[in-house]
Amino acid sequence: MIDALPGDIFHRGQLLNNTYEIEGVLGRGGTGEVYCAKNQISGRIVAIKALNAQFSGQEGYIELMRREEQMRDIRDDAVVRYTECSRSDQGHVFLVMDYIAGPSIADEMLRRRLEPRELMIIAHRVAEGLVAAHGQGIVHRDLSPDNIILRDGSPERATIIDFGIAKDTGAGARTIVGNDFAGKYEYAAPEQMEGKAEPRSDLYALGALLLAAWKGQVPFAGMTPGEMIRRKQERLDTAGVPEPLKGLIDWLSDPAIPHRAPSAAAVVEQVGKALKGPAVDRGRTAPPTRATTRRDKVEKKRSGGGVMVLMLLVLLGAAGGGAWYAGLLDGAIEKLRAQFETPLPVAAPYVMSASVGGGLAVPKLAANAPDAVAAEAIRAGFAALAGKPAAEGAVTLAQGMPSETWAAGAAAVFDAARGLESWRIEISDLTAGVGGLAPSVTEGKAIRAGLEIWAGTHGFTLKLDLVNGPRVLDPDAVQKVLDDLASCGSLEQVDPPAKGYELGATITITGNALDNGLAAGLDAALADTIGERKVSSAITVLNEELCAVRRVLPPLPTNALSIWMGQGVTGEANLTGVYKTDDNPLVDVLIPANIPSGNLWGIAVDNTGNVFNLLPNASFAETDISKLGIVEGGTRRIRIVFSENEKRADKRLLTMRVTKGDYGKSEFMAFLTVGDMFGTRRPKDESIASYAEALAATLAERPGNIIGFASRILESRP
Repeated sequence: MIDALPGDIFHRGQLLNNTYEIEGVLGRGGTGEVYCAKNQISGRIVAIKALNAQFSGQEGYIELMRREEQMRDIRDDAVVRYTECSRSDQGHVFLVMDYIAGPSIADEMLRRRLEPRELMIIAHRVAEGLVAAHGQGIVHRDLSPDNIILRDGSPERATIIDFGIAKDTGAGARTIVGNDFAGKYEYAAPEQMEGKAEPRSDLYALGALLLAAWKGQVPFAGMTPGEMIRRKQERLDTAGVPEPLKGLIDWLSDPAIPHRAPSAAAVVEQVGKALKGPAVDRGRTAPPTRATTRRDKVEKKRSGGGVMVLMLLVLLGAAGGGAWYAGLLDGAIEKLRAQFETPLPVAAPYVMSASVGGGLAVPKLAANAPDAVAAEAIRAGFAALAGKPAAEGAVTLAQGMPSETWAAGAAAVFDAARGLESWRIEISDLTAGVGGLAPSVTEGKAIRAGLEIWAGTHGFTLKLDLVNGPRVLDPDAVQKVLDDLASCGSLEQVDPPAKGYELGATITITGNALDNGLAAGLDAALADTIGERKVSSAITVLNEELCAVRRVLPPLPTNALSIWMGQGVTGEANLTGVYKTDDNPLVDVLIPANIPSGNLWGIAVDNTGNVFNLLPNASFAETDISKLGIVEGGTRRIRIVFSENEKRADKRLLTMRVTKGDYGKSEFMAFLTVGDMFGTRRPKDESIASYAEALAATLAERPGNIIGFASRILESRP
């Protein structure tokens, strides 16, 4: 945080909307400021972007705030989460969003030079966030190094934010706000110079910021508008940038939109492949990279933990003055007047505030009531929901009820909210806000319906902000649903947390399916179980023949085994696994050299119902990995499908060629075992049913024999 100034919009200790206590200034710009604040109900630290009063009435700036508030519907760990948009009593429009602790890429650029692999990981993560934003029709338009925060300093947790109109971005960056252009010239795509922006404009900006981070300097965009436009028609200077980062930047930042990466989803796919294995030049359809004979260590899987989403509570400001008319007085109030010898004070607005949980040590109640009977009813309702009585003096007798049913409604709301684990109820005159945590989706729906009936009965305008639990989700509950859905082998959770998934976590699912319906339906199938959490799936669609083998396989360890594919003619890697007519595929099994011993078994399962035993085979009985392949750069490479040139030199070698009409999906599988895989030698080829039966038998007879497993799909097309 930076030092406070006398002219700041808000000051330390100020409470906004009776909820957010300002803790300090994070940044200043020409149009406003960004603050760090603490939600006094939930204890959550948030960032608040506030516009100066003179800009809070200008449509251009309000439009940018509206655009940012649309992001509240996006729930992705790579995108900052927005909570609400509001206006202070002094007229300042402000946004509330998650506070992301960590340096920006711009901060890191000042401190050090980012490594190529770090930037590839950042690119993958940012592209995932853009998939979520673009899916909601949101184009960022202002992606730059200061708008990417490395949460806790980790590239794997890069998060997209947007403080563009309120934060001094420094380093020569110029943020323009107007009808035709919004963004920074240095990172804006060429089409943005003409007032146009589309999802691929964000991809251009991603490429430009990656280049800036690699070079450690903001790109020079020109000194005049004409020079800027001319420069934007030229490709970025990526000379000296190492592959595959160079190819990625060139692909993202092509000045011609049709030649640029087609979508954020395509970037996620291609960068993910580049991070996991050797790359190949894909021309215009994928980021060009150099072929390599070395495989990186398997990328650390991103935890599904994510950012824990705390309760979102509706905090309502005062809503106008309450009126009191002499005709509303009843005998009880007249008696109280006589008892206390002075009239009851007038409360305007007439309010009730009650809360439990969210970091509060004890339940809290503060309310107005017209008489002792109504006060007791409110206290009783509060105690029933909170489990503890209200403190002495929690209810203040006052005149000014906005309706005859107000007191009865205030007492009845607690019963309508029954079932919430943590909650806050705010009533101001005839406006009521209820926020809290429901134990499950089903219970959340029931509570929501009950509260809506309550509001209609007692004449309140209701604003709800309910979060569906459970607060902590047992991975076993998720696995039970997945087991029921599995159609092509087991579906697995990636690194499920031992203590369970917190609210807001991402649950990553891997596995195979017979059709696309499984991947598309995972969210719906898990919705009632997971509550306020996100599902990320990596489901591969296989045919019935491939699934027949998968169904008998239990979850198997990988031990970092992998399968590499290449082109027989050139020896170059094939990242996609897609081959055309007359192509001659190469297939290698890659094993880390630090695995000193074991036996390797390789098969190919094709789309005709056959299994081909590649290793061992009729010509090569050897399976001991210490006697197979070659070791290069810490990796043992064992070829199981060879080029036609290699076969000409040694007739015993196995080779394959894609022939016309022989199209579809096949799968290569590799098993690393402690000892013999089967009791007898398998034939050159056999039916899938025969192999699956033998595999099931060996798994039952030799538990623990398989210590590593890898597979990869080969797809042949015309």
